[in-house]
Amino acid sequence: MEARRAVRRLLLKLLVLAALVAALPIGGAWWWLNRPLSLPAPTVDLSVEPGTLPRGVAQAVADAGVRVDPRLLYAWFRLSGQGRDIKAGSYELDGSITPRSLLRKLARGEESLRAVILVEGWSFRQLREALARADQIRPETRGWDAEAIMAALGRPGVHPEGRFFPDTYTYAKGSSDLAVLRRALRAMDMRLEAAWAQRQPGLPLKSPQEALILASIVEKETGKPADRAQIAGVFINRLRLGMLLQTDPTVIYGMGEAFDGNLRRKDLRADTPWNTYTRVGLPPTPIAMPGRAALMAAVQPASTPALYFVARGDGSSHFSANLEEHNRAVNKFQRGQ
Repeated sequence: MEARRAVRRLLLKLLVLAALVAALPIGGAWWWLNRPLSLPAPTVDLSVEPGTLPRGVAQAVADAGVRVDPRLLYAWFRLSGQGRDIKAGSYELDGSITPRSLLRKLARGEESLRAVILVEGWSFRQLREALARADQIRPETRGWDAEAIMAALGRPGVHPEGRFFPDTYTYAKGSSDLAVLRRALRAMDMRLEAAWAQRQPGLPLKSPQEALILASIVEKETGKPADRAQIAGVFINRLRLGMLLQTDPTVIYGMGEAFDGNLRRKDLRADTPWNTYTRVGLPPTPIAMPGRAALMAAVQPASTPALYFVARGDGSSHFSANLEEHNRAVNKFQRGQ
């Protein structure tokens, strides 16, 4: 029985091959398979929807503007034995594409990819703006508020700030922004879990969420990577002593759109949940997306006596163990005295 089926399949392939050759101009199948297809433009976008059969794929190629007989293309898909390997996705065809290379591209799932870069230290608002500008991405979340987005990601009630890992994400043309957000969310989950597992014993951090909050502050406060662990050490020391963290980036975050680029004394006194000049301890949420280095600094801070730091003006920070030393550093580096 199995031998008869094999014979039938062979006969069918031979019949298809005969039809293919008969339909082609002089030069035969080899010429046609390796000859670039005629496109209406330098590049053509081809979308293969999930569940599309080889015959439908051949028709989709023709419908995309490629000048080819879909019956002939379907015959090639069948004859090759790779028709069932064709994968759904978004593809970009250029002027060098031939029937042979087209099938290879579709069978391997070599989709046309774009990339979006999510930068360390960005806020959730900046992240969304980057996705809105991203090339060939479907804006599924356009018009959604943060609560709706987190609910769609399976995290209802979770504040979105800092929950997405900054990295370069590639995506197929036509992918949704929600799909990219889902990947970035899972990436942060994994990075945070890995960092928390490597935390130093005895840290005044009760949960991975608190480590994430601290990491976001470290990310915003760090001008030079070499200072990152030292900055984390200062905040850890202050948390242990119950001192106010007094970090400007949290105040700025709490001001929201009211921040005009200048932080004034009255802003430091205006209480918000994120004002670490008026409230002891960590703010309620992260203030930005921390990268891996900031996450590791938060859980593996430098051992330092410092309780203060001030920017030198060159991106680095000066660290001080007491207020008197800190005030001298402020006068020197901030006031030029």
